[in-house]
Amino acid sequence: MDLLAIAQNTVKIILLIGLPSLLVSMIIGLIISIFSAVTQVNDAALSFVPKMIFVSAFILFTLPWVGEHIETFAIELWNMILIFGN
Repeated sequence: MDLLAIAQNTVKIILLIGLPSLLVSMIIGLIISIFSAVTQVNDAALSFVPKMIFVSAFILFTLPWVGEHIETFAIELWNMILIFGN
């Protein structure tokens, strides 16, 4: 495995870990925007606080899954260091 493959795997793992939280944030933002448009309530806290709560809860819920992927990736990198470092 060369440096380009390591970089590609790094980008892939970053997207795999970050994309679900981003999607949850986008969906919650869309729901809040629809609610804000229907009720005509334009408050900055109405947009920020629920999004922060839902994304934080989602991150805590998916933390074991994220940790497993990061651990697997780190072990693969350490094994490559051991193989190619000699």
